[in-house]
Amino acid sequence: MSLPATADVTTPRRIGIAADHGGFELKQHIATKLLEEGYDLSDFGDHRARPDDDYPDFIVKLAQAVARGELDRGVAICGSGVGACVVANKVAGVRACLIHETFSAHQGVEDDNLNIICLGGLVVGHGLAWELVRAFLAARFTGAERHCRRLGKVAELEHQLRPDPR
Repeated sequence: MSLPATADVTTPRRIGIAADHGGFELKQHIATKLLEEGYDLSDFGDHRARPDDDYPDFIVKLAQAVARGELDRGVAICGSGVGACVVANKVAGVRACLIHETFSAHQGVEDDNLNIICLGGLVVGHGLAWELVRAFLAARFTGAERHCRRLGKVAELEHQLRPDPR
């Protein structure tokens, strides 16, 4: 079976990042590290710490850019990471997951072609967050038949399951 169109087979270089006030400090830290490593970084905001901002406003723009293929991968951050994950997964073609340990950071890409990592800015420290992002970016989708089959089913669900308009 061939790789899904969204499978990344090259080193991801075009990375997007977004965060609300709860993830702003961690976003700044990760963005600096990514730039130091030579990644082509797109920052979807927030661009300053504002306690009244809302994570969906930033995360959805990041997720849409990933889904359109404008970015290879994304990093979404809010206070816990949960809200960022919920929003990102509303966009068809996005496979986002809240990650707190390195195994899932690489395994999510290898088996599930994860394209957005979600982090909690109030939960994960700078050192661990950078380790998670590095593991996520270094991982490659295996393209194994069983993984492609499962991802095909996920893609079908994205298009079949629509909310009842009632």
